Amino acid sequence: MKKVFIFLGPPGSGKGTQTSRLSDKLSIPHIDTGSLLRKNIQDNTELGIIAKSFIDKGNLVPIEVVSSVIKERLQKDDCKDGFVLDGFPRSIEQAQALEKILDEIGRFSLIEDALAVYFDVDTEALIQRLVNRRSCPKCATIYNLISNPPKIMDYCDICDEKLTQRDDDNEEVARARFVTYERETAPLYDYFKQMGILKEIDASGAITEIWEKLKEIIFEEK
Repeated sequence: MKKVFIFLGPPGSGKGTQTSRLSDKLSIPHIDTGSLLRKNIQDNTELGIIAKSFIDKGNLVPIEVVSSVIKERLQKDDCKDGFVLDGFPRSIEQAQALEKILDEIGRFSLIEDALAVYFDVDTEALIQRLVNRRSCPKCATIYNLISNPPKIMDYCDICDEKLTQRDDDNEEVARARFVTYERETAPLYDYFKQMGILKEIDASGAITEIWEKLKEIIFEEK
């Protein structure tokens, strides 16, 4: 079975939900780039200070800083048996950086040990998924008012907290995000396909259906 898992797909395709499930199933870390950066900033680490200086100015964190944060995390002992990446890589440049990181750490090879899974969903279906997405501010559980609604509308099943909607989960912003995705992230599909490490699933169904498809792909990879 592969040891390094990379998830590709447009915004709202359900990658985050499935990465968490896979992490629990395989008992390997779920490496969320956004959370890593926030943790470094919160802990006032050297990398966190640098990242914050860019974020405070409204600029993207440079790839060199992101790569350093990722490399530091992947060197920890809990990653020695594998890990699930969430939010990285998002461009060919970042994919090349990941390959370099793995070579430097010496535990895994991108070509031999990685599996990239592409979540294929119709754009219009995704926009409806995004505008109906809600999350719990306390436990971070994600719901969808159409496909995965809470038992009591607008309230979390677990915490009873009132659900919130992200500011960018509206149709106008969603369409703009797809433009950015097509320009920067979509080329990774061909990049990983040419490397021979890409698998594709239809991610238009329910969460449980997608999970079953994902398990078939993961466990057929010996």
